[in-house]
Amino acid sequence: MKCFLFVVVLSLVALINVARAELVSGPGAEKKLDALKVFVATGDQASREVEFIAERKEKPTVYVFVPAEKFSRPMARFIKTLDEKLNSDRMDIDIIVVWLADDVAKTKERLPRVQESLKLNRTTWCVYPGEKTGPNTWGINPDADLTLVIANGPKTTVSRGYHSINETDTPKVFAELPAKK
Repeated sequence: MKCFLFVVVLSLVALINVARAELVSGPGAEKKLDALKVFVATGDQASREVEFIAERKEKPTVYVFVPAEKFSRPMARFIKTLDEKLNSDRMDIDIIVVWLADDVAKTKERLPRVQESLKLNRTTWCVYPGEKTGPNTWGINPDADLTLVIANGPKTTVSRGYHSINETDTPKVFAELPAKK
């Protein structure tokens, strides 16, 4: 009986991990990124439209796509923890968070308040002005709570979505960043 109970508990743990599992989202690994023109809501380029693939050129960048209705405290803790780690160890990498929203105007007003609350240093908050599913060629999965794309210049190294994410996922993401040049 104890053995059976142990197997049941292990199965439940496995199911929980599957629920948190990654899913296919984003352009895929080792792909050349197409243009990403977004409205920048915070930082030095606030209130402007910027095409970040051209802007970042050969610099490594972490792109995070967030459906506005799925933004959560655990997700904010993930972004904040990654921002802090980059700020202390990898000043060559920035995070570009792109919100995917029905109401772009409302999101433009909300993002500076999010930044004020989190006080991030390496993160720029943006909103995609087009379809809520993001740029067509970026392949954002609408089932993903967050899509992470790590790029080394204009080419991806990592691309995946998450059903759930929090600060405990940061070490794995940090380990996948391109090596310093």
